[in-house]
Amino acid sequence: MSQLQRIAIAPSQFQQGQILLTKEQQHYLGRVLRLREGDRFIAMDGIGKWWLAQLIGEQAQVLEPLLVETELPVSITLMVALPKGNGFDEVVRCCTELGVTCIAPVLSDRTLLHPSPQKLERWRRIAAEAAEQSERSFVPTILEPVAFNTAITVNQTSHRYICEARGEYPHLNKVLSSISSEIVIAIGPEGGWTIQEIENAESAGFQPVSLGRRILRAVTAPIVALSLISAACEV
Repeated sequence: MSQLQRIAIAPSQFQQGQILLTKEQQHYLGRVLRLREGDRFIAMDGIGKWWLAQLIGEQAQVLEPLLVETELPVSITLMVALPKGNGFDEVVRCCTELGVTCIAPVLSDRTLLHPSPQKLERWRRIAAEAAEQSERSFVPTILEPVAFNTAITVNQTSHRYICEARGEYPHLNKVLSSISSEIVIAIGPEGGWTIQEIENAESAGFQPVSLGRRILRAVTAPIVALSLISAACEV
């Protein structure tokens, strides 16, 4: 099935053995991918279901469900302070490819970007495209940006880590062996977290960890963290 084109659909588009394609999807399949009547493609609903489908006129007929096992065995929530410019686009794209479950953008004391609602729509679209490309079963959830001190009180899973470039903290790689099913990892902005933010996170149950001896860019650090987690969990 690897040579077949893939598109993401909304779960509501699957009805009675058919996929009701939108005008944009019809254009994409016909004009961009150049599929013709009778050609097959793969549809994914972003919440775990894939189907082999066949283009019939302006709609698609489902031929059979597909079993796809591409997800990590652990649920990862990435809490990341918004970097400046369009850097978060790359964070969303790469971390989706690496298997992130949920991305929670946060506004820290040193955050320079205060995004518009259009940015959130863009990030969700990027996540859907990256999930298609990397053959994910699920499209990651992209939450609305909130203050960091609010975000750390929400998710109460036992495995919560905050990455800090300076200080004598254990390497993330050294603490991953104890992870069972859920992990939350927080990555700071340009300039890092403030001392008060680290203290607040520790009070909320986060363990400070290091990603190595080098100072990583705000866009690079989430990718490194997700790479370490996926390597440790996927065997």
